[in-house]
Amino acid sequence: MPPALSPADESHRLATLHAAGILDTAPEESFNTIAQCAAQLTGCAIAAVSLVDADREWFKAVHGWDDLPVREIPRAISFCNHALLTDGLFEVPDASRDPRFANNPFVTGMLHVRAYAGEPLRVDG
Repeated sequence: MPPALSPADESHRLATLHAAGILDTAPEESFNTIAQCAAQLTGCAIAAVSLVDADREWFKAVHGWDDLPVREIPRAISFCNHALLTDGLFEVPDASRDPRFANNPFVTGMLHVRAYAGEPLRVDG
């Protein structure tokens, strides 16, 4: 697996993430509602609210995948890790044809992910 990419402000981003105190907490209805609304607004079967730590992506809420077998994945295979490198919407129209994702286990494995859209969550400060 290639090493995880990091945005230029990575140390500040990680400090802000940890200060929020959300990582590894129980499911919360407000986050579940955000994931559900995202699925409805985009017409996608699956939507999630996830947080990218130094080495992993952790799922706070997932809509459309009730039997999610994992709550976190390695950052190196995270689509969201790439979204962190943008200032806005990050879209992958066909992951099987995108060299960054063509060999990703979410693309080649049982999920057969084809499209992805994500936007980094931002906070003031």
